[in-house]
Parts: sequence; structure tokens; C-alpha cells
Amino acid sequence: MAVIIDLYSRQVIGWSMDTRMTATLVCDALSMALFRRGFPEHVIVHSDRGSQYCSKDYRELIITYNLKQSMSRKGNCWDNACVESFFHSMKVEAIQYEPIMTRDAMRQTIFEYIEVDYNQTRRHSALGYLSPVNFEKQNVA
Repeated sequence: MAVIIDLYSRQVIGWSMDTRMTATLVCDALSMALFRRGFPEHVIVHSDRGSQYCSKDYRELIITYNLKQSMSRKGNCWDNACVESFFHSMKVEAIQYEPIMTRDAMRQTIFEYIEVDYNQTRRHSALGYLSPVNFEKQNVA
């Protein structure tokens, strides 16, 4: 699974799931994020140092949309704290106590967690106990 999170609002703006972590997977997540945000230019896209983020296809997408690529320092998980926190929350709140699911059921569970619970209703202490959507509504001109 790959996710793109707006670090200001903590909203998941792009995500993709597949059986393997590939360049196509991260390109799909970034494409969703770009579409949802109206194809902004000159924004920083941060990731870890996985090979999929170094791939030709991903770098071409970054260049095509005039984005700036940023990568974590080697061996430093704190650079991706927001994404790490999201994955922890998702595992604990949506997956941990669920019975083993089919791939389709898992995709539906993840969709509901991201698009309904996490973005729309889950309150975040870093956002003054607002959901990402409500925080964005209040703070974006």
C-alpha cells in the first residue's frame, strides 16, 4: 500500500493498494493526490528511500508536474513520522482485530477507513482535535 498525505491537514489525498510495492503502485497514489489537489506545481513530495520512489516512472511523474522530490535520510524513520503514524492508526483501528479477509474485503475496509473514518471523522490532536477535512475547511482560504 502507498499513501500520499497532505502534511498540513494530515489528510490522505492519494492511496493505492496492490499485492506488491511497485513503481506503478506509488505512481497511482501520486496521480490520485495530484488529481484531488488540482495538479498543483512546485510542491514537495516526501517519501522514504524505497526503490519504487527512485524509479524512472515515479521521477518522470514528479518532473512532469513540476514537483520537488524529497527523501528521508538513510535509516531515519522519523522523517516519515506522519505516514508512520497513519499506518499505525490504520492497523490498530481498522485491521488488527478483524478476521482474515479476502483481498476485496481488505480493499473495502481500507477504503472505508481512509475515506470515511480517517479523513472525515477521526479527530487529530495535532489539528486541534478536528478531522483533517474540517481542519482544512477552517484553515484554507
